[in-house]
Amino acid sequence: MTYVSLFIIALGIFFFFAGAVGVIRFPDFYSRLHPAGMIDSMGLLLSMSGLALYVLSHHGLSGTHVLTAIKIILIVIFVYITSPTATHAIVDAGIRAGLAPWTKKKNGGSDDDSH
Repeated sequence: MTYVSLFIIALGIFFFFAGAVGVIRFPDFYSRLHPAGMIDSMGLLLSMSGLALYVLSHHGLSGTHVLTAIKIILIVIFVYITSPTATHAIVDAGIRAGLAPWTKKKNGGSDDDSH
């Protein structure tokens, strides 16, 4: 069971890494919020679920360890409730600030307008 929980935690870390790459690679503010909000939620779900599974399998079903696993699951639920709301609030703030979304150039040129 230890290897299963470590695999789930590693899969969660992979999703965190993929989200970080997405934040770096996407072209504008709005598209960067997608990996920041969605992929991090999946990474958190997997890594925290693996951690809860590890606590329960490695330390047994005593009262304090079950309580620790319940707290970990409550953290996941809290993030799943607040993350979409926070992402929506950030997008709304960007719209209110007048931040325009990225559009691809039609002539096939580069995005650099300095020449």
